[in-house]
Amino acid sequence: MSSRRTKSQPLSDIEIRQIAAEITDGRPPMVWFTADAVGVPEGRSGKVVALGDPAEGDFLQVRPTGSKDVLSFSPTEVTLTKPARAKPPATKQAPKKTTATRKDTAVSMPSTVNPAPTPPGPAPVQPAVTEAPKPAAPAPKPPAKQSQGAAARPAREKSAGTARKSKTPEVTVTLSGTADGEWTVDVTHGKKRTRGLSVPGATVAQAAKILHPEVAEVVDAVLESVRSSQRAKVEQLQAELEQARRLLDDLSG
Repeated sequence: MSSRRTKSQPLSDIEIRQIAAEITDGRPPMVWFTADAVGVPEGRSGKVVALGDPAEGDFLQVRPTGSKDVLSFSPTEVTLTKPARAKPPATKQAPKKTTATRKDTAVSMPSTVNPAPTPPGPAPVQPAVTEAPKPAAPAPKPPAKQSQGAAARPAREKSAGTARKSKTPEVTVTLSGTADGEWTVDVTHGKKRTRGLSVPGATVAQAAKILHPEVAEVVDAVLESVRSSQRAKVEQLQAELEQARRLLDDLSG
C-alpha cells in the first residue's frame, strides 16, 4: 500500500499582503514550513523578515526559529496555519494478573508428657588462685646531662664560629709598582674600596720582609731594577751637568 503526499496550498494574495503589512509595522509574522520546504523539516516555525520580487519564485525571506541564517522560500513552502500536534498512539495496558495466595495454618499439638524436675545440686566450689608478686621494675637512670651538654657545646661553638666567619668581610690588598719606583696600594674591604694610595719604596721593602721571604724576594728584585735605572739616570744627568759647566766656563773666559 503506497501513500501519496498531497501538495501544499500556496499562500494567497491576501495572506501575502497581510505578511507585507506586518513586516512594515515591524512585526515579522510567524510561519510554519510545509512538506514542500527544502532543507527544513515540516512543522518547524520561522519568521518572515522581508519580501522580494514575486517574479523570482522564492521571494519570501524567512529566518527559521533557532537559526541566525535568512533563507529564501516560495509561497508553497510556508503557511500561516500552525500545524496540529500529532497525538501519541494509545498504549494498550496489559491485563492485571490475579494471583491466588494460599494461607497455611500451623497446627500445634499439646504435649501430654511433662518432664520430671531435676533436683538442684550443690554449687561447684572454685579453688582460690593466689598470684605471685611481680618483681619491682628497676628505677630509670637519670639522663646524662653533662655528656649532652658537652656534646652540644662544641656544636654551638662551631655554629657560632661559622656565623662569625661568614659575617667577617674579606680584605684584599693590592700592591702595584712602576719602573720609575712609584708604588701604590689598593685596599678592598667589603663594599668599601680605596685605590691609588702612594707608598714610599723603603716602606714597601720593609713590609715585604715582614710578610714573607718570597714576597721580600720579589719586591727586592723590583727595587734593585729601579735602583739601577735611577743610577743610570743620575750618571746621565751628572754628565750633562759637567758638559754644561764646561760650556759655561768657555763662555765666561
